[in-house]
Amino acid sequence: MHHSARFLRHPLSLSIAALMSGTALAQPDTSLDPLQVVAESLNSSDSVVEEGTLERYQADDLGDIFDQDPQVNVGGALGIAQKLYLRGIEDPLLNVTIDGASQSGSLFHHTGRIGVDPALLKRVEVSAGAGRATDGPGALGGSVRFVTKDPDDLLRDGERFGGLISAGTGTNPEGHRVSTTLFGRFNDQWSAMGTLVDRDHQRFEDGDGNKQAGTDAQQQLGQFKLLGDFAAQRFTLSHEIRQDEGERTQRPQWVVSGFNPLYALDGERQTSTLNYQLRPEGQAWLDLEASLYHTTADVEQNVADRWGRYLGESESTGASVANTSRVGRHQVTYGVDYRDDDVTAGYADNPEQEHESGEVAGVFVQDDITLTDRLRLSAGARYDRYRLTDNSGLSYREDDISPNLGVEWDITDNVMVNASHARAFRGPKAHDAFKLEGASNAMDLRGEQARNSEVGVQFTQGPWELNAEVYRSTIDDVISDPLGGPIRYENVGDLASDGFILSANYQWQALSAGLSFHRNDVDLNGQPLTVYEYNGLGNTMGDTWTANVDYQVNPHWQVGWRSQFVEGIDDLETSVGTIDKPGYGVHDAYVRWLPTRDEDLAITLTANNLFDKQYLDHASNADYQHIPGYEGIVGLAEPGRDIRLGVSLRF
Repeated sequence: MHHSARFLRHPLSLSIAALMSGTALAQPDTSLDPLQVVAESLNSSDSVVEEGTLERYQADDLGDIFDQDPQVNVGGALGIAQKLYLRGIEDPLLNVTIDGASQSGSLFHHTGRIGVDPALLKRVEVSAGAGRATDGPGALGGSVRFVTKDPDDLLRDGERFGGLISAGTGTNPEGHRVSTTLFGRFNDQWSAMGTLVDRDHQRFEDGDGNKQAGTDAQQQLGQFKLLGDFAAQRFTLSHEIRQDEGERTQRPQWVVSGFNPLYALDGERQTSTLNYQLRPEGQAWLDLEASLYHTTADVEQNVADRWGRYLGESESTGASVANTSRVGRHQVTYGVDYRDDDVTAGYADNPEQEHESGEVAGVFVQDDITLTDRLRLSAGARYDRYRLTDNSGLSYREDDISPNLGVEWDITDNVMVNASHARAFRGPKAHDAFKLEGASNAMDLRGEQARNSEVGVQFTQGPWELNAEVYRSTIDDVISDPLGGPIRYENVGDLASDGFILSANYQWQALSAGLSFHRNDVDLNGQPLTVYEYNGLGNTMGDTWTANVDYQVNPHWQVGWRSQFVEGIDDLETSVGTIDKPGYGVHDAYVRWLPTRDEDLAITLTANNLFDKQYLDHASNADYQHIPGYEGIVGLAEPGRDIRLGVSLRF
């Protein structure tokens, strides 16, 4: 039985279908790559976003990448302020990597910490909840893996040199994007590629036509990759630098106000990676992967009329080695990983005045067992040891084991059920750079313990695929600094994320369509999470529906539509008062024209927020302005209608 959606790795997973039953005209056997919301097997991801989806909708930032996945929410209408939530849990509690390089640092709690350019991406893999031992250390709420393109993804058979020039413009915000990629093959073993991207955006307008101050941005990116492929061995060396500059509010996740004026805020990330693979033909016991990486990220804010320039920087250096051996019915992956983190902050005359350092070393094993043709089992564990030396000179050392167990059973040729339970441990780690000054840790600070259970079912019949999943995730002794008072990190209690996901997918020849629903409740000690009170932990979202339709009219024309509907939340109780989160429905559409037979030229017209909806994303900071003393505490409204025109030429 082939599973095109995933093994849902943990509690109750059901599936529903109700999608689009309409008639599809017979077309050439071309298929598009819709979002897969539920994974493929015991070792796959919950959802995968492919390159084609990003190109058709002309993805420009983190929010554009995940628009079709109901369990992933991105808040913050401004790129540098965007934060990712997976099943309501914020990204600092996730393990995020780019080509295997961990993005573990946190710089400024009022900005996001994941800086990635969609133009570079080959795919994005999302695994929700504590899962496999191979997901890496500290994956309390899951993992997100960004995979960028290699020269081999661009070079055609027999081709020695090529290039790709892409340019685009939009109406909201007004601006341009220019991307140039050159790629070539030196000989049969060595190839390389280089990419430069420049984006310049003015302030955008919300759905009511109001200009949003502090949303203009200039972004530059450069990446170089060198690939060596020697049949059984493969080397990849890459370096990427990404810069984001602009005038933003002092706290970029909130609107401009009397206490939140505009200042210059610049961010930069540099990542270097070396990846190695060894896969000798006929050697079932040897399938080796190793990686070495170094990432630095920094942010600089110039509060000119007060204290001037303030800088924060995080630096991570890490390595991992893993081998997969196939013996009989077993596929065993085992290895070690290590990461060293340093976070500094300070004023311009002493930018390393504040300093924290930490490290984590781990060893892991995961065994995927084919018990019968219809029954599969996966079991694994990892041991991690954490060390932290905080800004006050205090030292913390924590270690623990994180086991997992999952089973997948094909009841019939059309029905598969699965269940799993996993645990994850994370010790105290370096904190937010902009909070280091004056911050302290509780003397009895303990590590965090996550538990995730899931049950799921999948039904496939002809062009139909129906999935369902129910899950419960908890993180005990979660670490945070409570709202108000001095900055003091402590174990604030137990976080819980409960919910279910239903999805239906239909694919027949040139037509593909999908419908998904996600309901999630996330709380800390029974109190619903909001980003204002529980920054860095999570956020409460309304029930979310996503729908998409893609159609290949003929070999030269593609059209598509996607919608997201988020139900409103009334009378949400917070520690400072009651708030509402109004619901909304947003629609995007695209038309893509490939005028040449070899598809070297592509022209794409995309309309985002087609009906010019005025709304505040549930993943952004909610509106507290009706509460006395909280005027100005509200996130940025999302952009109104944005018409994007993009042209890409391959030569």
